[in-house]
Amino acid sequence: MIKIIDYKAGNASSVMNAVLRLGHKADFARDSQDIAGATHIILPGVGSAKATMGSLHEMGLIGALENAVIGGKVFFLGICVGMQILFEHSEEDDADCLGWLKGRVAKFDVSKVRVPQMGWNNVRFAENALTGEGKDDYFYFVNSYYARPEDGSDIWGTADYDEPFTAAICRGNIYATQFHMEKSGEAGLSLLRGFLGLGNGGGNAY
Repeated sequence: MIKIIDYKAGNASSVMNAVLRLGHKADFARDSQDIAGATHIILPGVGSAKATMGSLHEMGLIGALENAVIGGKVFFLGICVGMQILFEHSEEDDADCLGWLKGRVAKFDVSKVRVPQMGWNNVRFAENALTGEGKDDYFYFVNSYYARPEDGSDIWGTADYDEPFTAAICRGNIYATQFHMEKSGEAGLSLLRGFLGLGNGGGNAY
């Protein structure tokens, strides 16, 4: 059962459309009870880390998500801000985040690059369950901040914006991308297809 977190700072409808396009069924999750029975949880993100955390608190989802993802090992996918809040702290509005992964979120150096980064960027992937041996491709980004994991083994993909930055992470059942899978054409749909196939003999999107 696929659950897409629907909160006021998110982009749930676009992600739902992508999931349906791939031939899967999904439901929106708007409170803790909606998480029950999930096999895959997707947390889209549009907006700030602080606003996203505030919405999840208001909906009573923080504990339910932790129980499902950390305790129950349900497959989880965070997108854009949905990736950033997995870490301990974000410089954006000085926000404390979920802390499922060690590290913090920093702002791009505005003296070197234009923010937000907006458009297509090439991502280099490390080997994992979705990408097999790894494959470079272009994905769509809209971000002014980026994650800085403490543990380098959490980094699944990197891109360059003046200098290398973390574009995707993976630890066990937790996947996340700074780019928008749902807006990244066939490359994004391939990764999403691989994620939704996890646990069902799927994976290896490429």
